[in-house]
Amino acid sequence: MPKHGRRILIIDDEEGVRSSLSLILDDEGYETRTAQDAASALELAHAERFQVILCDVRMPRRSGLDLLPELRTAQPDAVLLVMSAFGDVEQVVTAVQRGAADYLAKPFQADELLLTIRKAEERRRLERENRQMRRELGAGRSARALIAASEIMKQVVELVERAGEYKTTVLITGESGSGKEVVARTIHDLSERSSEAFIAINCGAMPETLIESELFGHAKGAFTGASESKPGLFREANGGTLFLDEIGELSLGMQVKLLRVLQEEEVRPVGEPKPVKVDVRIIAATARELENEVSAERFRADLFYRLNVFRIVVPPLRERREDIPVLVDHLLEALSARVGKPVQPVDREVLQALQAHAWPGNVRELENCLERALILTRTDRIGVDLLPFRSAGAAGGSGTLEPARASSDSDLSIKRQSRILEERLIRRALAKTGGNRTKASRILEISARALQYKLKEYGIEPLNPAAPTSDTGKR
Repeated sequence: MPKHGRRILIIDDEEGVRSSLSLILDDEGYETRTAQDAASALELAHAERFQVILCDVRMPRRSGLDLLPELRTAQPDAVLLVMSAFGDVEQVVTAVQRGAADYLAKPFQADELLLTIRKAEERRRLERENRQMRRELGAGRSARALIAASEIMKQVVELVERAGEYKTTVLITGESGSGKEVVARTIHDLSERSSEAFIAINCGAMPETLIESELFGHAKGAFTGASESKPGLFREANGGTLFLDEIGELSLGMQVKLLRVLQEEEVRPVGEPKPVKVDVRIIAATARELENEVSAERFRADLFYRLNVFRIVVPPLRERREDIPVLVDHLLEALSARVGKPVQPVDREVLQALQAHAWPGNVRELENCLERALILTRTDRIGVDLLPFRSAGAAGGSGTLEPARASSDSDLSIKRQSRILEERLIRRALAKTGGNRTKASRILEISARALQYKLKEYGIEPLNPAAPTSDTGKR
């Protein structure tokens, strides 16, 4: 029978039991490893990944019940089952308290063994899904999706689809709020790991003193406050994907430790004597220019090259305004369900206002803007008066909208800031001339043809489209 990828560790001091169990489970497509005592079992548990562990209760030198807590620490996602020919209620209770999912009384039939394993695996799968769901709800998972109406985002989607086919490490770069986590989740969902956990951590939000324990785990008593052992996010993500957001915020010391994990594919929990093997796909993201960080010696070059295997750049929302109408529809549908309030599609005036805004906070700002408007409206429609930025044409009467704020103060790119400033000046000129592009081009001191090109480039649609576009035209 072909292997289905699930591995079982059999721990029993009797060779005959180990052999018979291996034959039964191998015939069912499992891969089996065997250990005759606690020492060899722990060595295997730290070196390989198992989905199921079958452990005898009575063994020489160290019992299976004593071994269970260490097996649970080494293999947090494995199903632990105990076996004994001397079963009693007290042993069952103790085994469950120490991490066992079920109990098998010897002797047992092959059908009984397989049914117990499958029931325990299904229970573990449901527990994992519930943990993931609670984590996403607790983190306030965004309603955003990977929307690609613009050409630039279609290229991003193509890269995402390609990345989903392989285990390759991915580095996602882009401004804050542009949707880097959405890209990471989509890569995971398109991969062979989609049925396993996707775990995200913001490296910049964790204190330096806790980040190592959070990522790699710790043993009970490893430091003050460590009242119980913790597997860490790498082991929680075993078999799945770990998303390291804002990786540029890690200290140089943590960068060294992370690099070692990526190279060796094993983690050493704080206070544990031996490392533990992990199988995790890494996706990292940052709003920083890591090349500049490397030049400034704030980010290790060797870690950068290890992460920068497959790079995806997520463009800011102002560079993909064609996506805004589709994003608005998607976000409103999701927000309406979440808030419990029906809402109609936005009208042309609101859509124009949304497309005119600079969106320094990108998709996250758009989502927050729509949620605020949805909460404030007393009807099932969102009016332009509920948007948290003003229309530049409100006073002048042109209706041409200008962004309330041009860019993020933290963005020091001359190229991006120049584009933002240019777009803002064009909108002001159009507002001042009532949408007359000929007069606007004169104010801007560029040709009407150049202005026409820039209107198309920035997606600006004046409310007076009939205004002449050449220097010889008349109103």
